[in-house]
Amino acid sequence: MRDILLVLVTVLGGLGVFLLGMKHLSEGLQAVAGQELRRFMSLATTHRAAGVGTGIVSTILVQSSSIITVMLVGFVSSGLMTLRQAINVIIGANIGTTATVWIVAFAPDPQVLGLIGLGLGGMLYFFLRGERIHNIGLAILGLGLVFLGMYFMAKGVMPIRQNPDIQAAFTRMGATTLGGVALVALLAALFTAVIQSSAASIAIGMTLATQQLITYEMAIAVLFGANIGTTMTAWLAAIGGAASAKRTALAHTLSNVIGSAVFLPFVLPVFVPMGQALFPNWNAVTETAKGPLLLGVMAPIAVTDTVFSVLRGLLFFPFVKPFAALVERIVPQKEEEKPHLSVLKAGVKLSPVIACDQALLEIQFMRESNLDLLRCARQVLAGESDESVENHIVHREDILDNVQREVTEFLSSIMTKRLPQDVAERARRLLRLTDELESVSDEAAQILKVMKRLRKQGQRISDVSAALLLQVHDRVYAFAAKVTPWVRSPRPAIDIEAVQGESKDIHEYIRECRRTQLGRIGPDDPDSPLRVLGELDIINAYERVRAYYLNIAETLAGGKPPVR
Repeated sequence: MRDILLVLVTVLGGLGVFLLGMKHLSEGLQAVAGQELRRFMSLATTHRAAGVGTGIVSTILVQSSSIITVMLVGFVSSGLMTLRQAINVIIGANIGTTATVWIVAFAPDPQVLGLIGLGLGGMLYFFLRGERIHNIGLAILGLGLVFLGMYFMAKGVMPIRQNPDIQAAFTRMGATTLGGVALVALLAALFTAVIQSSAASIAIGMTLATQQLITYEMAIAVLFGANIGTTMTAWLAAIGGAASAKRTALAHTLSNVIGSAVFLPFVLPVFVPMGQALFPNWNAVTETAKGPLLLGVMAPIAVTDTVFSVLRGLLFFPFVKPFAALVERIVPQKEEEKPHLSVLKAGVKLSPVIACDQALLEIQFMRESNLDLLRCARQVLAGESDESVENHIVHREDILDNVQREVTEFLSSIMTKRLPQDVAERARRLLRLTDELESVSDEAAQILKVMKRLRKQGQRISDVSAALLLQVHDRVYAFAAKVTPWVRSPRPAIDIEAVQGESKDIHEYIRECRRTQLGRIGPDDPDSPLRVLGELDIINAYERVRAYYLNIAETLAGGKPPVR
């Protein structure tokens, strides 16, 4: 019993070190290549083959297909990429992720490499200056932890060879038949779904194979299962999101499940003999200080993983269009569905640079929605609206409240990480923009409430007052339409003094309109105070909208918003 507990503690500890290393390795590489990766991903929209190539290279750069898939969920749900383009990238990502297995397979001595990685990475991270150097150091530290995790997992399973009961359990779970292969693949898929790392599952399979605790056939079956289980991360990103996000996750899952199901029957008659033929000495036992090891088995496992991923890609590449149509039919798009922040539940897997890009997509939705709300508010003022327009204002304002909450919570979680100064400033700027844009939607809803209140009181705005209110609206709307396109990336050069001058002119005009409306209160019209107060509420709402858009312009220009 004590031996079994020692094995569990060592293996689980090694797994934890391995996963921590993958996290640091990925975060460091993302921080180094974050801006370039974002621009590189845009190549996926140019051509089908470019999408596959983008997936391969991007996954190799960040050493995680899960991160690329989470990015795709965000890109598709925001309309920056179609589902077909995302499927092409997924094909490439499944191929690119095999690079991690190659690194593990051909590492000469995990313990030595792990210590070298920790030493070199620690020197760069703790003793040298410069954010880029620190990020490179973090990546090297992560790589060192990956190798140490491999070492501890291998050391942990060594005593199992002396335990006949555990050896018998592994023997009973053999992969000598198609049913046995399917069972091992299923267990590997479940394990991978829990730990959310196909690389870790495959590394454990390779470790057990070198210790001769599982057969070569079982190790190959683990590859198939790990490729299915890794799709869980995309679902974590898509849960609660729009149909487009769920379509991306479903496409990832179906492609991996169908690919594994198609090629699973060929594991014993094709894939196993292929690896053995390419590496004739795969079963040579090497005597080491740790005991006899089957070190040669790692190379054919890595090659088989790559061949399987390439074949699966070739299977789907000619049928991307009908496959995307099938997924869209399975997950229909709801009318007026607003995509939630696609990476809200998986943001920890994204670099801060990419996470800010995802938040910006939501903010861009807010900026366009506000112009739409202001146009609807004009219809209400002009008496041209109907119940559907007014319901649209209320519904969209509720949506923007939720978007602000999501973006705020998401960016707050990102800002708890260690951020480069420019990224931290960008996150704070996005938070300010979210607050200002949500306030604009509140004012549009407030205008509708005032108009409904006047109707309920039996008040009717005179033609003269209505014309004045529409003039105020048009000037404020023109100012908002001028500022709105600037909410994008990269930020444009803004002549903030000219913007402030235009805003001041509108402010003075609104003040004059307020004085004019107050002058309309007269003794001959006993209802005029209630009506004029309502009209002043509307004018004041537009004054606040003007201030919000001025704050947005000043925020984008790099200045601090004034205190209102």
